[in-house]
Amino acid sequence: MASLQSSSVTGSVAYSSSRCRRGMIRATINMPKLRTSGISLKLPTRDLVQEVLDMGVGLTAATTGHVEKKYESRTNGTFPSESNVSDPMVIAKLHAIMEAVADRAEMHKNIGEQRDNWNHLLLTSINAITLTAATMAGIAATSVGGPLVALKLSSTLMYLAATGMLVVMNKIQPSQLVEEQRNAVRLFKQLHGQIQRTLSCGTPTSTDVEEAMEKVLALDKAYPLPLLGAMLDKFPKTVEPAVWWPQNKQRQRHSGRTDGNGWSMELEEEMREVVGVLKRKDTEDYLRLGKIALKVNKILAISGPLLTGLAACGTAFVGSSHGPWAATLGVVSGAMASVVNTMEHGGQVGMVFEMYRSTAGFFRLMEETIESNLSERDVGRRENGELFEMKVALQLGRSLSGLKDLAASSYSSSKNGDAIEEFASKLF
Repeated sequence: MASLQSSSVTGSVAYSSSRCRRGMIRATINMPKLRTSGISLKLPTRDLVQEVLDMGVGLTAATTGHVEKKYESRTNGTFPSESNVSDPMVIAKLHAIMEAVADRAEMHKNIGEQRDNWNHLLLTSINAITLTAATMAGIAATSVGGPLVALKLSSTLMYLAATGMLVVMNKIQPSQLVEEQRNAVRLFKQLHGQIQRTLSCGTPTSTDVEEAMEKVLALDKAYPLPLLGAMLDKFPKTVEPAVWWPQNKQRQRHSGRTDGNGWSMELEEEMREVVGVLKRKDTEDYLRLGKIALKVNKILAISGPLLTGLAACGTAFVGSSHGPWAATLGVVSGAMASVVNTMEHGGQVGMVFEMYRSTAGFFRLMEETIESNLSERDVGRRENGELFEMKVALQLGRSLSGLKDLAASSYSSSKNGDAIEEFASKLF
């Protein structure tokens, strides 16, 4: 036992007036002195210390070697533990395409707003000019001398200006242009989401890059931005569904499954019946409505400038021997022209035609997608059957049971030789 002899502990605390003002207290404490002669400490031997140091060096060397080996493997482009990681260049290309798609969506949105302003401003301006010219023509019929000539000339010039503006407006169809830009914005946002899902959930390949590029170019062709040269024909000879997807065969992703991949004979028959209903009812009906809207738009587009032109001719003969009839023609034609212009552009008949055409294109895309899956003999290369059925049901606004009921109704109608009365889509 070690014997400890404690010395007396003395503490002295000194106070001074200056130190008190500073708030400082100094204390001197003398700690007891310990005698260590009786304490024996056993320190670890040198062999134990050297062994611990050797173990630490070995661990550090092993860790450093592992990190260096991993770094060298990544530098050489080999990823032993990440065999399914995509090429960085492919990811960079997809990010570049995604940025271009987002930029196009913003451009179409801005231009769509601008063309919507065109529609409202031109409609208001042309109607104001037409009605003012009609009023001046009526006043000129009751005037003589200098006021007659001034009113007649002013009314004629305003009718001619309205005729020229109507020809341009009916040619470009601003309301139809706005609908094109709306569809383009929606489809570019949809493509942007598809690329994001490919980057986040899958392992992108060069095929994904080519497919994304083809979709972007197809959208650029379907919904061009310029008006001169590349603008879509607003009065086509035949009404066809809008096409905004690549026309080559759609690529199916290999699921890697050896079983039925969610497909069965019943599901295939169900999809065939759905395609039949889409072709016979939905697509055909919207093409028929598109033809009606196109005919109405053609009649209105011709009638507006024709009426303003007749009104200009009528006001030119105000004050002559045919004065009463000329004034009547000028006033009535001008009033009818404003009505026709309001029906065409206020009612946005061009937009209605484009809506029918794009909806028919939506159904055509569904038909091609379903037929592309059914034509693939290897079920492993198809999209998963259960997921595909759910997507089709959502796009048609139906539940899964409603989709099966539609297929059963179509099958029984075709078996009995009757035409099905139900449409496949409940959204449009």
